[in-house]
Amino acid sequence: MIKVVIFDFDDTLCLTEEACFILENKIAEEMGFPPMTRKTHQKNWGKFLGDAIVERIPGIDPVEFLKRQEAFFSQYMSESGFDSVSAANLDVLDELKKAGKKLAILTNRSLAEAKHLMHEDHPLTKRLDFFYYKDILDYHKPDPRAFNQALKFFDVTPEECVYVGDSLGDGHAAKNAGMHFIAVLESGIRTKKDFIDIPEDYFAKKFTDILPYILAN
Repeated sequence: MIKVVIFDFDDTLCLTEEACFILENKIAEEMGFPPMTRKTHQKNWGKFLGDAIVERIPGIDPVEFLKRQEAFFSQYMSESGFDSVSAANLDVLDELKKAGKKLAILTNRSLAEAKHLMHEDHPLTKRLDFFYYKDILDYHKPDPRAFNQALKFFDVTPEECVYVGDSLGDGHAAKNAGMHFIAVLESGIRTKKDFIDIPEDYFAKKFTDILPYILAN
């Protein structure tokens, strides 16, 4: 039986790719580089930004880019409203809590990028049992060991956990860790065909579709 549900945040709990695309281009232009196309941004969306940005914008200094990005990412996302989780998705979390599930987020975002999501007034705070972000993880997706700390904290086996994500890295990490994996296709960036090499357990056209699988397992 699934006891713990762990979520990716970006383009899973909240559709954020477009906002990140706009922000990254703004920073790139400030650094003297031409803007990337949306297609280029989506090609490696979900990959750790420090690695992804050098593929999206050849020649850019990833250290300087990350420094600038982290300096105002949280404020930008919070003030723009792009990181607002919909009422429908919050209702799903409430239903899972009512069913006795433990809930957590595991993201490759840094503390600077995620701190506003953990604020005491954020609607996620009272619904989550833990929030795992890059700075406190020993390993990061797609490394399956990214889940080691969560498994130990909740004292469960991989078979008692499901990871809900949108990227191939999410899928590889979860399945190689022995966990259930739900692929959320709501962003439209990926299709079922993209996950052909990953033995996913369930496809969700939108986030709210995850409930039947989890409650049945």
